[in-house]
Amino acid sequence: MSELTYAGKTFVFRVDNGVVFRNTYAADGTTLRYETVDGPTEGSAETVTLHTSEVAPGLFMLGWAERSGMTVTHLMNLSALTVHAFWTYETGDGRVAEIHTGTLEPA
Repeated sequence: MSELTYAGKTFVFRVDNGVVFRNTYAADGTTLRYETVDGPTEGSAETVTLHTSEVAPGLFMLGWAERSGMTVTHLMNLSALTVHAFWTYETGDGRVAEIHTGTLEPA
């Protein structure tokens, strides 16, 4: 794998549903500290272990599981500064899956 160009960087991730995250990647690219800065879960934060793959130059697939049981996958395009996201979470009516898009801004 080539250099993990997101490693050691922080991005503001603006999701199409209005939620905004501040994502800080560890220098070695193996963990992510996310903080919700706007949206229904504003103020929440967690450090998660990343599973990553570079699928093309500057295009990374990142996945993780959160303490809540939510699973998240990002297809992060660092050339276009965009993200396609897929996540699942449990509700009282069963598991829900959502697909979203968003933009990245270096912070």
